[in-house]
Amino acid sequence: MIRIFLSVFLFVFVSVQSVLAQANDAGTSWLQIEAHPSLTVATQRAQTYAEALPDVHGFALGNGWYAVTIGPFDRPSAEVRLRQLRAQGDIPRDSFVVPREALRQRIWPAGTEPQPTTIAPAQQPAQQQANTTPQPPVEPEVIDETPREARASEARLNAEERKQLQIYLQWAGYYNSAIDGAFGRGTRGSMAAWQRDNGYEPTGILTTLQRAALRNQYYAVLEGMGMRAVTDTRAGIEMILPMGVVARGKDEYPFAHYDATGDLPAKVLLISQEGDQNTLFGLYDIMQTLEIVPRTGERSRKDRSFTLIGQNAEIISHTEASLENGRVKGFTLVWPTGDETRRTRILDEMRASFKRLPSVLDPGAGSNAEQNIDLVAGLEIRRPRLSRSGFYVDANGTVLTTTDAVQNCGSITLDTDYEATLVSADTDTGIAILSPTGRLAPQGHASFLDGDARLQTEVAVSGYSYEGLLGAPTMTFGTLADVKGLSGEPDIKRLALAPLPGDAGGPVFAADGSVLGMLLPDAASGARQLPGEVSFAIGSAALKSALDAAQISIAPAPLGATMTPEEMTRKARGMTVLVSCWD
Repeated sequence: MIRIFLSVFLFVFVSVQSVLAQANDAGTSWLQIEAHPSLTVATQRAQTYAEALPDVHGFALGNGWYAVTIGPFDRPSAEVRLRQLRAQGDIPRDSFVVPREALRQRIWPAGTEPQPTTIAPAQQPAQQQANTTPQPPVEPEVIDETPREARASEARLNAEERKQLQIYLQWAGYYNSAIDGAFGRGTRGSMAAWQRDNGYEPTGILTTLQRAALRNQYYAVLEGMGMRAVTDTRAGIEMILPMGVVARGKDEYPFAHYDATGDLPAKVLLISQEGDQNTLFGLYDIMQTLEIVPRTGERSRKDRSFTLIGQNAEIISHTEASLENGRVKGFTLVWPTGDETRRTRILDEMRASFKRLPSVLDPGAGSNAEQNIDLVAGLEIRRPRLSRSGFYVDANGTVLTTTDAVQNCGSITLDTDYEATLVSADTDTGIAILSPTGRLAPQGHASFLDGDARLQTEVAVSGYSYEGLLGAPTMTFGTLADVKGLSGEPDIKRLALAPLPGDAGGPVFAADGSVLGMLLPDAASGARQLPGEVSFAIGSAALKSALDAAQISIAPAPLGATMTPEEMTRKARGMTVLVSCWD
């Protein structure tokens, strides 16, 4: 009887094992023993394991990560091999079985990928096989750790790995305390909440597979970004870059360009040059003139490093650079506005992986590639939407200008470098008053003419005729044609001179150097086409009235002798200012 029972038991056992083998062989399985965010490191580790173990391979995981694996096996064989290698101490205790679908392109070694060992299904009679309806493949059962095994594998995590888990949980919205690597009540509670929301038993202890799932969620946002380690030997920098959306471009000292390859307007610059603190500070100043560094954003400069953040409606850029051993190195990431989650994740990867190599970019790289005053090292200089002229009216730096120069501006600057705020603007008169946001001490300021100058006397306009391109104001001389406008307006003065659009808002000087008015833009003449040397100014009485309304005190002009053109030019340069409107 016992013999019959044993025979039946063995028959059932073998049959069950056969069925399980067929189900588990639906796909190939591998042992994942390590993962690294560096292709170089992953390849080196695979080579090291291969010296002691057979069947070692390297695969890309996606999102810039690479796995060291052993295989392939059918699923039951993979479980057996996993236990053997763990028991022998040949692989880390947190190694686990993964299906082939979880792995991407093989990175090491070269050649054809090996085929797994398969277990042949039991032979069935031909009639039975003919009558058998094909069944869909059975997903292999994933054998996870028990809470005790999970706690043991968790104990082998180093401090950085424990902090990384807290970062993953924080990103997922489950953890809001310090990233300290200490798994206290708060961390355990966040783990349990994540487990519960993801269909796991809420033990508060993440198993190896659960940690992998959490990590995969964290990196899912980077899908398609092609995050991988890049070693740029010319720039002497190694770091993880989003190579799915940028590609190596030209060198334009001190930048190595990585330009967008698709519709996503992304850009990366690697900064590499020899120099000292003056070089670092000069780079800090120059980069703030570039189109890729919008004016709005945090700026921080220290003795040996700086950070520049700029943002507008289209892009946000982040630049970091530092000085070490006589070399300035760093990077810039330019990313479209509105994709903040992905941008910050990519930026974190870039910052964490940044590594200096001995080489530095060739100072001659790209120096003669393109002669263009609007470019610096192949990058477009940031330009204001509009620039006009203005002039200082007191020692505090208060400025009068035309309302056309300050309409719908994101920010306003004086001489490019000084921020200003709008005190008042009267579109009827065309008068705008600006105040610098910081302390400003102009070289000179206006004194206003009382009454009117004599008709047909010489006048001059000081202004930035070419909107700042020349770097200094120019003088345009003419005569006072009338003390009123074409329709008899008493506040308008008609001039016989031919200014350019950039001169609008500039001071109009009488022969003694006093200000008799402010030049108005061409639109002030109305829709009619006027002769080329007809222009208009708002008179000094209206200017003084606007300043009085803003409670800004001014000094009357002393009676003086007629100035020479050279004397008037010197006076004008000390008080005329470039007013720029930025988006």
